[in-house]
Amino acid sequence: MSAYARFALVVAVSLIGGLAEAQVPSTGLQPGRTPDRTRPIPLSVEEAVTRAQRSSPDAVQAEGNARTSRAARTSAYGALLPNATLSAGRVFQFGGATRINQNGEQIAVSQDPTNSTGLSLNMQLFDGGQRLYNVRTARANIEAADINRVAVKYDIALQVKQQYYAVLAAIESQEAAGAQMEQARVQYTASLARVRAGVATRSDSLRGVIQVGNAQLAEVTAESDLATANAALTRLVGSEYPVTADPATVRENLAALPDSAELWILARRGPAIEAAQANLKAAEQSLRATKTTYLPSLSANYSRSGSGVGTFGLDRDPYNYNGRLSFSLSYPVFNGFLREEQVVRAQVAETNSRAQLRDASLAADQQLAQLLGSIRAAAQRVAVQSASVTAAVEDVRVQQQRYNIGASTLLDLLTSQTTLAQARQSLILARYDYRIARAQLETLIGRELR
Repeated sequence: MSAYARFALVVAVSLIGGLAEAQVPSTGLQPGRTPDRTRPIPLSVEEAVTRAQRSSPDAVQAEGNARTSRAARTSAYGALLPNATLSAGRVFQFGGATRINQNGEQIAVSQDPTNSTGLSLNMQLFDGGQRLYNVRTARANIEAADINRVAVKYDIALQVKQQYYAVLAAIESQEAAGAQMEQARVQYTASLARVRAGVATRSDSLRGVIQVGNAQLAEVTAESDLATANAALTRLVGSEYPVTADPATVRENLAALPDSAELWILARRGPAIEAAQANLKAAEQSLRATKTTYLPSLSANYSRSGSGVGTFGLDRDPYNYNGRLSFSLSYPVFNGFLREEQVVRAQVAETNSRAQLRDASLAADQQLAQLLGSIRAAAQRVAVQSASVTAAVEDVRVQQQRYNIGASTLLDLLTSQTTLAQARQSLILARYDYRIARAQLETLIGRELR
């Protein structure tokens, strides 16, 4: 073996050996063992979505908004009931009262503490219907909060699926880089043998070394991309330990979609449009409530109280109670144009909500048309690129055999290998685009596509 051939062999072996040491061990979690932070735990896409929907700050906030809306509804109902107040008091008196004793001396007389109890009821009998509109507004806000919670759930699912599929793409890229390394190693071995036999030039073995180095770079890049994608997925899932995608649980769903008319109906009933409709309903009720401030209000008040020296009227010395019932009518003639400002603000809010509903409907139509086109194009690309990869693999095999027997040049073999690498990457990208477009369509219509 010549000195140049020995040098090329040493370089190639060192590249391959260094890559083997840099490879990440297979992921997985053994039952009954503590998770290892250096070994991401594989999750299915369904499990990743479920865990993210429980721990996401957006989901927590949406749940809090729903709880707040229900509390506001309870308060609105409570405004229809009278306000009740119980009171009790005890008064101690010192000095003031005196008497003359048998010696004609004036002495102070101690006085017993005076106790009092009372009950007060206050109710607004008429307010122009404002409280009823407040109840309706609270109901609409609850509906909007519930719909928003569903929308947030699908938004979180979309974010997780996008990152999950990015992890899958990184895993597939890593596998493609591994296949590229195997081909480069085989090609280098064959070129080195031909150089030894004197039927090829030294440039063939040198190009083999370069191919091995390029394959190593591809694997290192794929490894880095996978680690970054896993970290992003771990954050979305809210896991304390690193997680990754499980390719074994993913099945390509290339089934036919519902027809366009059915999808249009589903899109018009999607979470975004339903939330806009609920917000418009709440704005309409709020506008009606502000207009009631131009009407008079009627209130009633009833109170009953008593006092004495007994133990709050519970012993043998009962209190003398007296009651009082009063009605009051009020009408704000002028309040510095505050009513007018409130009405204008409510009108603007109602107009904005109506415009947002109209825009949400048009946006749903636009997004549906775009997603249908993207899904169909991506599905076709997946089919074409799958066939291209199959053909490129066969072409590389044939070119490798032809090169081994001297029927073709190294340039032909390298061209075929480059074509295969490009076809694999194009297939990975087509699969990723199809998965993302399908997930976006599920978010738009607010349901899973089976």
